[in-house]
This record gives sequence, structure tokens and C-alpha cells, in this order.
Amino acid sequence: KEWIDNIYDYEITHKIKEELQSAEIPKDLIDLIDYLECPSIWAIGGDGWAYDIGFSGIDHVLSSNENINILVLDTEVYSNTGGQASKSSRLGQVAEFTDGGKKTDKKDLFRIAMNYENVYVASVSLGANMFQTLKAFKEASEHDGPSIIIAYSPCIEQGIKKGMGCSLREAKLAVECGYTILMRYDGERLYIDSKEPNYEKYDDFLNGEVRYN
Repeated sequence: KEWIDNIYDYEITHKIKEELQSAEIPKDLIDLIDYLECPSIWAIGGDGWAYDIGFSGIDHVLSSNENINILVLDTEVYSNTGGQASKSSRLGQVAEFTDGGKKTDKKDLFRIAMNYENVYVASVSLGANMFQTLKAFKEASEHDGPSIIIAYSPCIEQGIKKGMGCSLREAKLAVECGYTILMRYDGERLYIDSKEPNYEKYDDFLNGEVRYN
């Protein structure tokens, strides 16, 4: 009865599982005991999947009102197929098929997701703010309904001049200069987690990556 009444509460269902593991229970229930905890279901993919070929699937999930979470690893370029321009690529970005710079702006997946009812949306950058990233994952997992986290993800195809060993620093610089913004939307209110951008660092960011330099 306690489990049925709290089937979507991880803390309570985890406690019930722990108690049952030390109790004498039927074998049929022992075989299913790992399924008693409320699961956190995640679909994970890159920007090519999320912004383009798999977008209809994301549309389906976000409009379903099911308790499903989506994580988008946004590299802003089709990394798996050699670094072509993507619907997530920014205006002016150089990549395969856009040698002269992309002529259109980035698809605003965050704003699109906000238009669905009961959807949690977050924009994160692990290198810029680890606490905000963890907070977004926790809130998304606890949200009763669909959620989507768009994670700014430095990639070798971006041509980071400092090298991929400095990718977290590059992600931090992207937020500090205002290139990408840390945000969370809970279905009612939009929270801006980024500090006031230092636009003097914007040129440093652009000049540090081959795709813009």
C-alpha cells in the first residue's frame, strides 16, 4: 500500500526496497525487487539527433506528458559524421558544407521546448557551473512530466586551440562572455543562472576556436 501510494517517489520506493531486501518475501517478488525503485528514464543524444533527424521524436516525448527526461549533448556541429554544419550551429560558424560561415542562426531548442505544457527545460555547461548542472539534473529527474536538458559540450570538431584538455575552461569562457546562457524553466518561471556577461571576453572566445577564427 505504501509503495502504490508513492510509486513516483524515489526516496520512499528506495526505502521500501531496502526494507524488503532483509525481509522474508515470495521468490516472485525477489525477482522483481530492483524494479520497485521509481526509475529515472533518460534519452541521451547529440545535437544532430536532437535538432534534426530525431527532433520529431523529441516533439513526441515533450508533448506526451510522460515522466521522461532528455539530455542533449550540444556540440553545435555534427561530430559523428565529420563535423558538418548542424541546425544547432551558430551564425557565421565554419564547418563542412559552410566554408564561408553558416548563413542562418541556431535553432532555439530551449524556446521551442518552453512552448509545451508541463515541460522542464534547462541549459547547462559543466565547466561553467557544476552546481547549476547538478541542480538542473535533480530538478529534471524530480519533475513529474517531460524534461529536457541542453548541455553545451565542447568538441574536437570545434577546433579548440588550447586543446581538448582545456574543454572545461572553454565551456566556462563561453558562459562568461555571454556566448551561451545558463537557464532553467520549470513550466511557470524562467531562472537565469548566468552572471552578467563580460562581453570583452567574447573576442577571446571566438579567436580561440578554429570554427570562428
